[in-house]
Amino acid sequence: MKRLERGDLYPLELYAERRPAFRSRVLAHKRQRRLHLGAHVTLLFEDRLTVQYQVQEMLRIERIFEPAAIQEELDAYNPLIPDGDNLKATMLIEFPDIAVRRRELARLGGIEHRVYARVQDSPPVYAIADEDLPRSDQDKTAAVHFLRFEFTRAMIAALRNGDGLAFGIDDDRLRLHAEAGEDIRQALIADFD
Repeated sequence: MKRLERGDLYPLELYAERRPAFRSRVLAHKRQRRLHLGAHVTLLFEDRLTVQYQVQEMLRIERIFEPAAIQEELDAYNPLIPDGDNLKATMLIEFPDIAVRRRELARLGGIEHRVYARVQDSPPVYAIADEDLPRSDQDKTAAVHFLRFEFTRAMIAALRNGDGLAFGIDDDRLRLHAEAGEDIRQALIADFD
């Protein structure tokens, strides 16, 4: 999948005009890329459109218009775009109650390294987590992690031939598993192009 360049972005004034329609399009797109592993863990699979939206929103909020600063945002977010042999996801660990969230994040240090993808009968592919900076240690984890799942050509071919796709967490502290529905599976297969 092609990386974003400055020319792919709307200038601030034009983005302000197009934002409502663009936002609606992106939110509909994200619905097909969101997988709840359980009540408190969600994977949002990133692609070029989700990353463009994130960059556009950052530029809007921060009022960034200088070329060097725009490039910094692109450099920060482009690594979230899949490379052709992988899927990339933002993992959200969500507990609405602040005290419960603090306690659970303290209990789940390192959990992001136990997140996996599985193509039907293939062995699990464990996520490579937080390549940009560490967000966890033995004592606690962050509420947001960035994950990369590397797939073999055989796994990608199996997915294209109709094999199922599942994700989960393989850890006794929080054991979760969810099958990707057909809409999500099809959306994610497109990330391998």
